[in-house]
Order: sequence, then C-alpha cells, then structure tokens
Amino acid sequence: MTETESIVYDVVVLGAGPVGENVADRTRAAGLTTAVVESELVGGECSYWACMPSKALLRPVIARADARRLPGLSQAVQGPLDASAVLARRDEYTSHWKDDGQVGWLDGIGADLHRGHGRLAGPRTVTVTGPDGRITTLTARHAVAVCTGTRAGLPNLPGLAEVRPWTSREATSGKSAPGRLIVVGGGVVATEMATAWQALGSQVTVLVRGKGLLSRMEPFAGELVAEGLTEAGADVRTGTSVESVTRENGTVVAVTGSGDRIEADEILFATGRDPHTDDIGLDTVGLEPGSWLDVDDSLRVTGTDWLYAVGDVNHRALLTHQGKYQARIAGAAIAARASGGTVPDSEAWGAHAATADHHAVPQVVFTDPEAAAVGLSLAEAEQAGHRVRAVDVEFSSVAGAGLYGDGYRGRARMVVDLESEILRGVTFVGPGVGELIHSATIAVAGQVPISRLWHAVPSYPTLSEVWLRLLEAYRG
Repeated sequence: MTETESIVYDVVVLGAGPVGENVADRTRAAGLTTAVVESELVGGECSYWACMPSKALLRPVIARADARRLPGLSQAVQGPLDASAVLARRDEYTSHWKDDGQVGWLDGIGADLHRGHGRLAGPRTVTVTGPDGRITTLTARHAVAVCTGTRAGLPNLPGLAEVRPWTSREATSGKSAPGRLIVVGGGVVATEMATAWQALGSQVTVLVRGKGLLSRMEPFAGELVAEGLTEAGADVRTGTSVESVTRENGTVVAVTGSGDRIEADEILFATGRDPHTDDIGLDTVGLEPGSWLDVDDSLRVTGTDWLYAVGDVNHRALLTHQGKYQARIAGAAIAARASGGTVPDSEAWGAHAATADHHAVPQVVFTDPEAAAVGLSLAEAEQAGHRVRAVDVEFSSVAGAGLYGDGYRGRARMVVDLESEILRGVTFVGPGVGELIHSATIAVAGQVPISRLWHAVPSYPTLSEVWLRLLEAYRG
C-alpha cells in the first residue's frame, strides 16, 4: 500500500522554474511557509532547455559576427567556430543538467522542495506523487500558484512521432551539429536556433508558413533578420507550409505545399507552445485540463480566491523575464491578502498589478542582427484605437553605429501617441541593440513624455544616440 503524508503550508507552488522560484522567494520574504513542487529539474525550462543554453550557443556566433565587422580583427576570425568548445561552454551554463545549485538556493530562502508530479486535488490541495510512488498531500492555507509553464507544440502531421523531430529542447541541448537541419517556423526559437546551428556547421533551411520572420514585431525586424540569416548561408523560404514529414534510412524528408522535397539529417519544429496544464488536476477545481488559465492583474485565476497562475500558463507574455515580473507581483499580492484579506495597491502600475503585461513587455531576439522591442508595434497601436505616428531612423545616422562595426545596418522605430505625446512602443534592429532596449522599456513603462525625453541626453559616440535622432525626426 502506498504511504501517504499530509503537510500544511501557507502557500504551495506548482513548478520550480524561474517563475515558481520567484513566487516562493516573495512569499518566503513575507514570512509565509512555502512548498515548491517540481517533477523535473529545479530551475525549469529556462535554465536547461531555453534561455540559458540558447544564449550560450548564440554568444560566440554574435561575437564572431561583430569581430568580422572590424578591420584589424576580421582576418583573425574568418575560420569556423570551434563547435565542441561552444557546446562545452553551453553545458557549463546548464550545470550539465544538474540542479544542485538551484536546490541549494531554494533551501537558502527556506522553501521546502517536494520532488514528484503535483496535481490539484480540490481547493487549496495538492497531491505529490514522488519518484518512489509515495503520495504527499499539501494543503495551502492561503494560495496555490500554478507555475508549470509550457511545452513545445507540434503540428498534427501523420507519422511525425516516428520522425523523432527536434523541439526547442533538442535544439538547445544537441550534442553535435547535424549536417543539414530544417527549421520549421519563423518566431524567436526558429530564428535563434537557425542562427546558432548554421554558425556551428549545419546547412540550415528555414520554412516559414507566413510572409516573413518575427511576425509579432515590426515588419522590418523580420526582414533584416532574414537578410542576416541568408548572408550567413541559410536558405530562408517564406510562404512555405510543410505537408508531410518522413524519415527514410535516417534521412528526414519534408514535403512542402508546393511539392518541394527537402532532405535533412534533423528537423526542428518551432511552431508554438502549449500550456503545461493537461495533468495537474484542473478538473478537480472546475477548470479545463490543458487550457490556458485566465487571471486578473494580481495573477489570481478568474473565479477563485486562492488559485494563482503565473508565467506562461496564463498566456499573457511567454517570456521568462515577464514571468518573473508576474511572480514578484503575485507573491506580493498573496502576502497582502494573507495578512489583511485585501490587495491595497491593485490600481494600474501598483505593487499588486502586473500592468506592464499590457503596455510594456520587452523582448530581445539574439540573432545577427539582434531585434529588440517593447510595447506596441504600429499595427497593434492602431488596432487598439490609439492615434499614433511612427518615427523611423536608420542607425547609419548614428556615429556610434559606424564605430561599432563597418557596414553596420539597423533601424529604429518609436510609436508616439499623438494625444499624450508618450511612447506606445519602440523597436530596434541591429548589432548590439539588445542592450538598448531597457532604456526604451523605462520610457514606455514610465510614460515619459517626449518633452522630457528631449532632456535625456545620450552619450557620444554610442548607439544610444539613436534616441536623439528619433526625437529630432519627430520634432522636425
């Protein structure tokens, strides 16, 4: 007979990725007893199969590209990357897929880790089935936070499972570069992994169903990234659907909607994410298994007074940094309700409202060139009913861009609300622009008026002078 145990906590967190860790950190800082449940590795997708390994793969690629733009250095870096060294450094950044360090961090904040599969078993109740089959029942006095994230979504293609396709997990943890790699998709995972593996020695073919890459950004972002991939040697095909995939004698064969037959050693599907909520007991609390969870701005699930959904599972912004932001908001809201029953600062931009999810979500795509954006694109702002104007400038007008590297190509856009003269969105594309985006995030989140931005003087000669060029172009 399976042994059982029951423990009562103030808060129970399902999922020990960055989001779950941050919820636990905030509730523990408020003095609430907290349990964290994890079925895989503490640190989650970001630490082992997403943000950290992908950026470790990409950093040498981007550094080499930057070096090749500098006379006196370019000749020294014309050879191929040392793929084995790049992969070894990637392994270091994943801690070789061991979570001892992150377990130690949880111990350090005083949260209890329960390893195993956690499922809701009614209001404020979670059962954890451990690796040994032992069942532990955790009861939460105040809140349960679902922080289980997402998994890669795969299309409904006959026989796909037999092909053994790569998803983002295999793409970030691969042990060697396949000779030929098909990448299906045009979003962040597709463009970043195409960039990485092309540079590491694969011949990459990118198949995009839509008109271009990075469709959620300004159109010029995808155009410039596509140019960069093509110049690096990748074959980028837009308006191309995959109708069938087979693996014949070890070779992957993809047939497109136009009848083209493309052969490769591996195929990566980067075609979206599904919520990791299918087997966490949502049905026991009246919710649909496998669904995204609707929440208010304090991250509390609609229709409940105890259940929170934080990070990717609520589908507000599928980004690690935004999930961690939500976790800080949710943790503060849980603590406030636990102490007083209400959330005293729930107004927009208050301590218990994740307002940035609606107005100021930043993102960086680590391709060559980089693409970075925050807030609304021009099309999104217009669709939202704002009266706006887009202001575009080329980075070639900025002295710092030329110094950064010969032949620097890039573009910047700010979307200005013509009634309030604040920024609704900003997009940068070009080498090194990832480090510019926080300035734009401050401007958008802080709703800084154009009249005040005019007094934020950029240092010369830096890439940041693009701000001056944007403001000059707006003022005329």
